[in-house]
Amino acid sequence: MTAPTLRQTTGPQYTRILSYGAARGENAVPNDDLIEPINSSDEWIRQRTGIVTRVRANATTSATDLATIAAKEAVERSGVSPELIDLVIVATISNVRQTPSMSAVVADRIGANPAAAYDSNAACAGFTYGVAQADALIRAGVAHYAVVIGAEKLSDVVDPTDRTISFLLGDGAGAVVIGPSDTPAIGPTIWGSDGSKADAVGMDATLVEFRDGTSPWPTLRQEGPTVFRWAVWEMVKVARQALEEAGVTASDLAAFVPHQANMRIIDEFAKQLGLPDTVLIGRDIETTGNTSAASVPLATHRLLEEHPELSGGLALQIGFGAGLVFGAQVVVLP
Repeated sequence: MTAPTLRQTTGPQYTRILSYGAARGENAVPNDDLIEPINSSDEWIRQRTGIVTRVRANATTSATDLATIAAKEAVERSGVSPELIDLVIVATISNVRQTPSMSAVVADRIGANPAAAYDSNAACAGFTYGVAQADALIRAGVAHYAVVIGAEKLSDVVDPTDRTISFLLGDGAGAVVIGPSDTPAIGPTIWGSDGSKADAVGMDATLVEFRDGTSPWPTLRQEGPTVFRWAVWEMVKVARQALEEAGVTASDLAAFVPHQANMRIIDEFAKQLGLPDTVLIGRDIETTGNTSAASVPLATHRLLEEHPELSGGLALQIGFGAGLVFGAQVVVLP
């Protein structure tokens, strides 16, 4: 018996980021507020990380709330009617409810119901993963307009006595609207993982262990030197490959937006890439902190607010973190 031929959907040849939105925790938390439990100093934190303050949300503000605020701004700026959005992807590691997804709740809150919606856990690479997925799904014809959000409330999963990571983390969300384009505006994504280094950064216990009383509430921790070496040496190769696959060079860039993990990593990254002085670099970490999946869109949002002349230029964005996972692509800034 011959089966009937199935129809296949096709979409536009190209996509682009139409707009950005952002939300940050309501409270600026200076280093001095965190140093006593970790027996540190403001000077040590500034020298090691470049962080002066980080933003953290009120106890009553959830990661879903932050995601909603960022998404609403992105949709409003895009000019796309909310009912035309048929895909919502939230990248997060801090949804304190395993289900329902944060994305389904946000889709409803922004007026995109009944958009397809799912959460993605790729840690600090989550936003670049989401951009890759939205780009592919729109070009495949299964979505028309997508909202991609990186959203974290890391203050829910931090141990204030942990010297490895507690002083790094902040709360926030960054969002974009992605839609069809007449010209290429999202380059090929270079992504991957290295699970052999899964213990380098991540949660220190499981929810089962917490339930059984054998562990306190799971919190984030990291092996700082391991992550630093991997980020500086291995991720530069990924960034170079993203440039090569996009058919551009570092001198063609208007901006470079790496994951806001550590100012020393960002500076070394720029040095290794040989970025000319004309390329503006996202350094949102100084006053926002490390917001994992939210860090790349938050840093880009700030760059565009402070430097509107970047509009239409090329930006290389790269995320990397727990997994270990990584993702990078060159995009045209809206």
